[in-house]
Amino acid sequence: MRVLVAMSGGVDSSVAAGLLVEEGHEVVGATLKLWGGASDSGCCSVGDVDDARRVARHLGVPHHVFNMAERFEETVVGPYVTDHSRGRTPNPCIECNRNVKFGSLLERARRLGFDALATGHHARVVQGTREPRLARGRDPDKDQSYVLSMLHADQLRSIVLPVGSMTKKDVRAWAAHRSLPTAAKPDSQDVCFIHSDRGRDGFLADRIELHSGTLVDAVSGEAVGIVPAVELVTVGQRRGLGLTTGGRRRFAVEVDVSRRQVKVGDGRLATSRRVTVDRWTWTARPVETGSRALAQTSAHGRPVPCTRTPWGVEFDEPQRLVAPGQTVALYDLVDPELVVGSGTALVGPATA
Repeated sequence: MRVLVAMSGGVDSSVAAGLLVEEGHEVVGATLKLWGGASDSGCCSVGDVDDARRVARHLGVPHHVFNMAERFEETVVGPYVTDHSRGRTPNPCIECNRNVKFGSLLERARRLGFDALATGHHARVVQGTREPRLARGRDPDKDQSYVLSMLHADQLRSIVLPVGSMTKKDVRAWAAHRSLPTAAKPDSQDVCFIHSDRGRDGFLADRIELHSGTLVDAVSGEAVGIVPAVELVTVGQRRGLGLTTGGRRRFAVEVDVSRRQVKVGDGRLATSRRVTVDRWTWTARPVETGSRALAQTSAHGRPVPCTRTPWGVEFDEPQRLVAPGQTVALYDLVDPELVVGSGTALVGPATA
């Protein structure tokens, strides 16, 4: 099999390439140039490209750099900024997977005659009754099925995830045993296009005007404080609001950028049984209205039972509010390892 391996310069994608080489496949490595600005994390720095190139040389496989900066700006960075300007909380990693890695790069791999695209994600592609299915990675602490939950069957037919059946400890041991240059390289934890020196606040301040906002009690309507930038507040946020709580825990329950206002409330108001969802995608057949599933609303969140509704999802028990812009991933109720689809949370809980 001829496989294009997306090599980010990290240990996971390095081992993915190495495993495929050992299995006898024809492997070509590709590193994406996504971001031209300052970066000290993720897969966008010069050092990461150099690391990927060294690994490819060590494995004896060709290595290329594909410039997809324009696509990245158009589908990831631009929408990230726009979402914040509207009071939403986007997930840029999911959008990068959707539009760039498993969008543009997969399309290019097919055009170039590759049989499959491989990455170092900790998830698995398993054969279902009719179609391939996406499943959780074997290492629960590193499982990345949530950030791949937008993949559909046509993509899964052409995707290989070699490290998904390994623990992170096994991945590093495999890399060390074969003297891969990235064996001890730390994992990246941050958004790749945001430099740690300035953070999200500094990045957004360079691109949009940030406005101070009034904190308003959601029940009484009383003004209770000020936030320096309403665009940086996330629904569900408790810390960093500058509130003197007097022992009361209060959360952001609604962000209204147009009115420059953030409503705050207690823990009861910060939970809901309902979330409105759109942009549904399905890994196989669509989950019909009324069907039961498990919903996960963050990368390492706890999956909880729910019912698919015409407007989104209804949880069996109240859950912490899902910030608009975040992904709601659905897993199979009978086999919780299997992803069935995902969608994007809209503003506010559903009302009916």
